[in-house]
Amino acid sequence: MLKPRSTLTRELVNLDGLWRFALEDTDVPEPWIRTLDSKLEAPVPSSYNDLFADQKIRDHVGWVWYQRTVRVPRGWTGERVFLRLDAATHEGKVYVDDVLVAQHVGGYTPFEADITEHVAPGGEFRLTVGVNNELTTATIPPGGITVSQDGRRQQTYLHDFYNYAGLARSVWLYSKPDRHITDITIATGILGRTGVADYSIAASQETRVRVRVLDATGREVTSAEGSQGTLSIEDVSLWRPGAAYLYDLVAELLEGEDVIDSYTEHFGVRTVEVRGTQFLINGEPFYFTGFGKHEDTAVRGKGHDNAYLVHDFQLLEWLGANSFRTSHYPYAEEVLEFADRHGIVVVNETAAVGLNLGVQGGLTGVGPKPTFSPETFNHETQAAHAQHLREVIARDKNHPSVVMWSIANEPASNEDGAREFFEPLVQLARKLDPTRPLTYAAVMFATFQNDKIADLFDVLSINRYYGWYVFTGDLATAEQYLEGDLRGWVKTFGKPVMMSEYGADTMPGQHSIWDLPWSEEYQQSFLDMNHRVFDRIEGFVGEHVWNFADFQTSNGIHRVDGNRKGVFTRDRKPKAAAHALRARWTGLSGAKPSGNATTSDQTTETEARPEAALEGAK
Repeated sequence: MLKPRSTLTRELVNLDGLWRFALEDTDVPEPWIRTLDSKLEAPVPSSYNDLFADQKIRDHVGWVWYQRTVRVPRGWTGERVFLRLDAATHEGKVYVDDVLVAQHVGGYTPFEADITEHVAPGGEFRLTVGVNNELTTATIPPGGITVSQDGRRQQTYLHDFYNYAGLARSVWLYSKPDRHITDITIATGILGRTGVADYSIAASQETRVRVRVLDATGREVTSAEGSQGTLSIEDVSLWRPGAAYLYDLVAELLEGEDVIDSYTEHFGVRTVEVRGTQFLINGEPFYFTGFGKHEDTAVRGKGHDNAYLVHDFQLLEWLGANSFRTSHYPYAEEVLEFADRHGIVVVNETAAVGLNLGVQGGLTGVGPKPTFSPETFNHETQAAHAQHLREVIARDKNHPSVVMWSIANEPASNEDGAREFFEPLVQLARKLDPTRPLTYAAVMFATFQNDKIADLFDVLSINRYYGWYVFTGDLATAEQYLEGDLRGWVKTFGKPVMMSEYGADTMPGQHSIWDLPWSEEYQQSFLDMNHRVFDRIEGFVGEHVWNFADFQTSNGIHRVDGNRKGVFTRDRKPKAAAHALRARWTGLSGAKPSGNATTSDQTTETEARPEAALEGAK
């Protein structure tokens, strides 16, 4: 789905701002048929949960309603008129006056509706959007609904971040010509000094198509006709990590020489490849340094905020970080566009977090029920996951910053049924985009000895917390187990291995002269221990610290106003670990740090059995 843009033939109206807001009133059905009877207003974009002082609103499970009046520009006569919602978490219904025009399940991908037949240029209409925050076994991410003894509906879920809901991204009204471009796909390659761009243009009707490529100065460097083909860019400027260069592909529908529709898609020329145990960008080995992040700030929750966007990227640059993972859902498109322009590498992750009932078993990893079964995560869950993959890849396929798809975070890949669940999804992802490698983030309970899906993927991303959840405060023992664990993955699968999560909760201002958990010094020592191990492992291609900044979670006695593993506080103040990471990462430029690397594959029986650490820590 193409992002709305203002072009020669298209116009765009942003509908962000303050909307009327109300919780679902079960005593008054169909609230959209009238003006909402509420004094509350909510900003779009933002999550609604932390805006109000009323606990009932924060804890609400079910539908909420947003409403505003919209005027269609009078100059849009003869044009198609569309409504586009960048996201509605987790389900959305859209009404134009009294008519349902769109419905969508999935909280992190866009959807739109052609409302031409329901509105008039120059006229007004009542726009009402219902948003439902419920998660079930048939949603991605999954969850469940329980009812308390006093009748309150409560949401349960298996991911460790707060279930913020609402219209967290922008809403748009835009116009297109009757005959218009519906999709653009661009895949790039390199032949010597020549860039190659395979393109495909889809349109609402069969029409003559022309494409032109403009460089960063606006100069036309190549052109072609036809809805698909290959463009050659001589003396190409490559998109590189830390040195972004973008071209514009201008697609035009023509009638004679008249332009019926025009759309510009930005793209970068670069290649991504996994070769042996190396991850290559433009044929050169790349080493990931950076973080798992969250769309999470005070008050606005997951609401997109351009000020935080700019500041977070400035902090990444200050640290020397070159990449991040969109844990654990696709981020706003503005984030990827910014990464495209500034040369930050992105591992783009789906919202498939929580497909693991073993987390309910704590450190044992043995849940009360099997994760994959007809009664738990089943064919309905898999179908929702597949649809989410389609929507994420369709939205983000042309971003040069996106170098890899992560199709799940910490699934129960060690359990029976995992392969049957994931193998069709891997096949689907490869069909949808054969140009990018695939990965998933492996949970602590999934080891190189019992994981059932690792061979299906190109890069093995490992989440490990030796020294925090196991061997807490004993970094010497943690170091032995971590090294044995990582060497086991490299030796068993012969693929690139990276650490997609490692971190320790830290209260800012907590200090100690000893390795005392929760202190700033312990977080720094914890990271140093991990880095010593990483530098000794051949085939190791990257380190993503968990987490960039502290973030809000659900209620829990092991969380102190949220997850405190950030190297920055929630309001982006650095902890001591941030300075230590800056010293390590600054100047690396994507190269693997030099250390006491060894090619030895020898491990002791204890080192090779990380699950033994979990047993010992029960």
